Amino acid sequence: MRDGRAVIEGLRIPIHSLNTLVIGSGAASLNAAVALHDRGQRDIALVTEDFEGGTSRNAGSDKQTYYKLSLAGGSPDSPLEMAGDLFRGGCMHGDIALCEALGSSAAFLRLAALGVPFPHDRYGGYVGYKTDHDSRRRATSAGPLTSRMMCRALTFELRKKRIRVFDGHPVIALLTAGRGAGKKVIGALALDARRSRGRRPAFVLFNAANIILGTGGPAGIYEASVYPESQTGSHGLAFEIGAAGRNLTESQFGIASLKFRWNLSGSYQQAVPRYVSTDSNGGDEREFLNPFFPDLGRLTTAIFFKGYQWPFDPRKVAGCGSSLIDILVHRETVVLGRRVWLDFRRNPRGAAGSFSFDALAPEARTYLEKSGALLPLPIDRLLKMNPPAVEIYRRHGIDLSAEPLEIAVCAQHNNGGLAGNIWWESNIRNLFPVGEVSGTHGVYRPGGSALNAGQVGSARAAMFIAARYRDDPPPVSEFLRTAGARIREKILLALAMLERKAAGATTEASALEELRERMSRQGAEIRDPKTIGRETSNAWRQLARLKKGLRAESAAGLAGAFKALDLCLTQAVYLEAIKEYLYRGGASRGSYLVIDPSGAAPCPGLGDEWTFSLASPGSVVHDGILEIALDGRGKPKSAWTAVRPIPTGEAWFENVWDDFRNDRVIR
Repeated sequence: MRDGRAVIEGLRIPIHSLNTLVIGSGAASLNAAVALHDRGQRDIALVTEDFEGGTSRNAGSDKQTYYKLSLAGGSPDSPLEMAGDLFRGGCMHGDIALCEALGSSAAFLRLAALGVPFPHDRYGGYVGYKTDHDSRRRATSAGPLTSRMMCRALTFELRKKRIRVFDGHPVIALLTAGRGAGKKVIGALALDARRSRGRRPAFVLFNAANIILGTGGPAGIYEASVYPESQTGSHGLAFEIGAAGRNLTESQFGIASLKFRWNLSGSYQQAVPRYVSTDSNGGDEREFLNPFFPDLGRLTTAIFFKGYQWPFDPRKVAGCGSSLIDILVHRETVVLGRRVWLDFRRNPRGAAGSFSFDALAPEARTYLEKSGALLPLPIDRLLKMNPPAVEIYRRHGIDLSAEPLEIAVCAQHNNGGLAGNIWWESNIRNLFPVGEVSGTHGVYRPGGSALNAGQVGSARAAMFIAARYRDDPPPVSEFLRTAGARIREKILLALAMLERKAAGATTEASALEELRERMSRQGAEIRDPKTIGRETSNAWRQLARLKKGLRAESAAGLAGAFKALDLCLTQAVYLEAIKEYLYRGGASRGSYLVIDPSGAAPCPGLGDEWTFSLASPGSVVHDGILEIALDGRGKPKSAWTAVRPIPTGEAWFENVWDDFRNDRVIR
């Protein structure tokens, strides 16, 4: 890395020139940096707004899952079969599914070798269990904090290799050269939050031949979110330069706690807690689920199944299915303005009787019996099945044995994201989105496949860069000539936000409140074709207002102001994708329900305003992949592309060996 300086708009700005800049500090970004180093590329650095922030380090579940090829037992498995399970989720390219399947064993075993404590038997078999959308027992877990353990192991490698880290440096712009198909990324502009003082901001420039973007999911656009508060997302950086989004309509939503953000899946539901709602002050307590289930047995069975049917799924609503609970929680919180709680201190009660294990479906009762959990209260059952699930709340000041847990249906994961090829390179050359920011998943996905995709994708991006993009960046003078106008544009915007008077200006807090409320109402688990067009227009109008009227109180507040702009652009593009899907006749699928007056009600007792129909194959809108990007004038352009099939055919060893020896594989 070569260090230099430039003076722009009267500010002395450090410039760091290097081959590859990795943006983000989650498991995918860390793996990308380490993998590049392992492949001989030393001219790299990692930049992040908060090294200890993000989803990988601060999120989990009762048993956080890592999905990989079966590595124990006698059940047959193959990469092609695993690719098939990924592909059958719908709207996922087959060649990417095959890459994720073929790379899974190497990625997983590397993590195990680095010390991530995945369980194995005495013979060395990495045992597995069956997760959702999984035809084999491919899932494994190192506990509630699997991804955090991955980050710790990879951080140790990062530091051992002495890879340079720029912490406290939020990136506010990606810099490009060229146009159309020849457009490529050439660097980034960041704030130096630690050197920004008073009303004088500090900037840093990176002159980079390649950028790996690993900034996670678009968590900051939602009001009800289980993403950790340190995770916001940076999709707007890429949308702004014309990077295409893929499957932006497809997110996962599920029941989660609010005071401490945590997924309430698995044993939290299998313990069969009581669901209650109250008014805004905590009074007027009601067991609000009861009127919508014919008896307590059907209700408690649905609660139990919510454990391993955790993401909201409109296919699991009919017949008192587990996802009916999500709709009823949404109705209480969003429509009726009440608060909803899980109570592990008492059993669910019904009008016609009290809780009974015998009223549960046989599968549920047998599970509890085999787990030794036929115990009096939900907290007893939870402590028996999963003590760490109780302990993690205790560490955050919440005693499940003494208080109820406030919940909502929250955004949890985006299956879509930025488009990329089989080497995870975007349509903007030299830009590689990895991890959740990369839109490799389809409508449905096996639980835990996101961790696998992040490791495989980042390793493949590193492989491609090390083989094909090893060149040094251009001289600083050339870099500044090419990117100078955009650099000045961002610096002048920052100075303008600092100079704006409080009267009539918009604050970061009010901007975020407006856009998050809109997204949770229009782009979350319930979507309405009648209102999506108006609210999408409102999102674009808000962005235009913010560009002219957003104010930063000080230089230290510029990071938040730029983040508000980024999130507003991100929300507008996501709503454009949802609008395109709904206007084309898209129906309920994945983890969201589309209101359809000609459909059926979720259950007796819910009115016509809740009717919906399920998506069915056979049309472009349900079978094709939606990609959306901003053109040169910043206008959104949508395109529906056909799903690429899984590559088939026997790979003859002599031919592959010949391609490999003659460097024809990585292309």
